[in-house]
Amino acid sequence: MTTSPSQPLFDSAFLRKLDRLALLTRRAMVGDIQGERRSPRRGSSVEFADFRPYVHGDDIRQIDWNLYARMERFFLKLFVAEEELTIHLLVDNSTSMDWGDPHKLTYARRLAAAFGYVALSTLDRVTVTAFAAGAGAQLRGVRGKAGALPLFAFLQRLQPGGSGDLAAACKRYVRTAINPGPLILCSDLLDPQWEEALRALGSRPFEITLIHILAPQELRPQLDGDFRLLDAETGEAVEITADLETMQRYLDHLRDWQESIERFCHGRGITYVQVDTAQPVEEFILTMLRQRGVFR
Repeated sequence: MTTSPSQPLFDSAFLRKLDRLALLTRRAMVGDIQGERRSPRRGSSVEFADFRPYVHGDDIRQIDWNLYARMERFFLKLFVAEEELTIHLLVDNSTSMDWGDPHKLTYARRLAAAFGYVALSTLDRVTVTAFAAGAGAQLRGVRGKAGALPLFAFLQRLQPGGSGDLAAACKRYVRTAINPGPLILCSDLLDPQWEEALRALGSRPFEITLIHILAPQELRPQLDGDFRLLDAETGEAVEITADLETMQRYLDHLRDWQESIERFCHGRGITYVQVDTAQPVEEFILTMLRQRGVFR
């Protein structure tokens, strides 16, 4: 059910559309080196920010001589610094994501590719980490349009990694991540410790966007009769009779679960976006994520 590594994530026409997008951030963040995003520090870009009085040792090339002619005092021009951010892409590749039609992990890979490509287009740095059993796989710190090739290759090779512990993975990530910035988590959240996982990410100054990915078979199951269901990660079995009452209880629990996630995220400043894999990735990115203020 996974995508072949030789199958492209996007065609060139969609990449040209992504070139016109930018990832929005709600607050200025200090990055490492010059990029195309505003920083809270003052720098030497072409966009004026403020004046301050000259003090001994300042660069006299920054003196505003027109202001000196009016006030007979020296002032320096300050400009908005443009610096890069590190964009953190976290992809849940546990076994529960290896399911659905359209396939959840394939959808997550394509979303991560789109986020990464947009960030690379604006000269931000991109790190991708896959969460599954063990330490998971990671692509560290690619930058610029040239970074799109290793980014896409990494995501195309990404396969389901067995059972997952989302909370442990997130705790491990916050201990090792450098330069907290925008963080995008793509997951189905089918982990009983999802709250603990999100709390861990919130313990550092990431600007978190949670993309909650579910397949149409999870959102609108078409079942009737007796079934034996197996947990894809633990192998635990449960027998059910899928009658109308059972299916209604399932839909009620599903709605309550999604609403509890939304409340949890809202209270912690996390952008929460649900997506049904039946919705084309291109439509979700160009329409829904722009409406939600994730992209502009």
